[in-house]
Amino acid sequence: MSVFPEGFLWGGALAANQSEGAFREGGKGLTTVDMIPHGEHRMAVKLGLEKRFQLRDDEFYPSHEATDFYHRYKEDIALMAEMGFKVFRTSIAWSRLF
Repeated sequence: MSVFPEGFLWGGALAANQSEGAFREGGKGLTTVDMIPHGEHRMAVKLGLEKRFQLRDDEFYPSHEATDFYHRYKEDIALMAEMGFKVFRTSIAWSRLF
C-alpha cells in the first residue's frame, strides 16, 4: 500500500469562472464563459457553433452565481482549514482587473 510522505501538503484549488459568481459586481466585465448558458444550447455556444453577443433572460448562466466564492471566501477557506488543507490555489477573473 502506498503511503504519503510525512509533511505532504494536502490542499485544494478553484478556478475563477467556476467559483467566483458575483456576476457584474466589483467592476467585473463580461468574459466568454459568462455567455455560456446551461441547457440545450450550452455546447453549441461553448464550441462557437452558435454565436452569442447578448445574454438572454430565458436562460440560466452557471458562472453568474457559481459557488459564490466572491462573497463566501472567508467561510470557504475556514472549511478548507477544518479539513486539514495546508495549501490553496485560486484564480481571479481577468475581467475583474481590466
